[in-house]
Amino acid sequence: MIEIKEVSKEFDTIQAVSELTLSIQKGCIFGLLGTNGAGKSTLLRMLAGVLRPDKGSITIENESVYENPRIKEKLFFIPEDAYFFNNTTPIQMMDYYSRIYPEYDRAQFLELMERFGMDGKRRVQTFSKGMKKQLSILLGVASNARYLLCDETFDGLDPVMRQAVKSIFAANVLKRELTPIIASHNLRELEDICDHVGLLHKGGVLLSEDIEDMKFHIHKVQCVLPNDVMEHHLLKELDVLRCERSGSLLMITARGTKVEILDCVNRHVPVYSEIIPLSLEEIFISETEVAGYEVKNIFF
Repeated sequence: MIEIKEVSKEFDTIQAVSELTLSIQKGCIFGLLGTNGAGKSTLLRMLAGVLRPDKGSITIENESVYENPRIKEKLFFIPEDAYFFNNTTPIQMMDYYSRIYPEYDRAQFLELMERFGMDGKRRVQTFSKGMKKQLSILLGVASNARYLLCDETFDGLDPVMRQAVKSIFAANVLKRELTPIIASHNLRELEDICDHVGLLHKGGVLLSEDIEDMKFHIHKVQCVLPNDVMEHHLLKELDVLRCERSGSLLMITARGTKVEILDCVNRHVPVYSEIIPLSLEEIFISETEVAGYEVKNIFF
């Protein structure tokens, strides 16, 4: 488990991370969302022990990360622009990392290289940006590190490769309780893979929720009611996050289970009613607007 408590980090006059508190459970796929400058990369570098927090504490499995080689063996950091030694090949990079990570799975790396159609003897400097990103991910997965820290992992990957990488992450979570922490500025990229999502804004955590809990307790219903009085009573009885109107059609986003919301609507004898699935984007917009933030202006 990762515990981040009241962590702050400044660079000269820039406050990159401010009083940030966050918990990340072992064996989940955690999405770390935020625009450029929100503090994602700085937080990942502190998690990896590359940077020391100015204030607060970061512990992994109850131990401090910074200058702790034993804990760092359990981490693999994949930066946005992965670094490779000059004139090295994927096989040589595998040899390098296998000396750092005691449980490095060379057989898995070679198998993944073959599945991705990559030449292990080709110079990495001749790879495209997407191929370098793929290679860094395969090197990280094969390290058998418990925590994979990924900065903009899917940036530069085509849709097929994105799905392939997501499948590898999911398989390793089930197989050995891998905990990928994936930082991204793209909400839609993470919706179909993450168990939990944290939204960073201006160096702090705006929202941190389990995705299944969010989807279970927030729903969108569209309905047509007989008159204005019925509409008024319905809106008072529901825990409304958003309400929009198109002619006589009401579109309400409210907290509650699907059954609870439909029961409430049906008590007002609707002419028409239907529950509509909410995307993660819509849930975030609804939650953060209630908190006083326009997340649609932050991301979209």
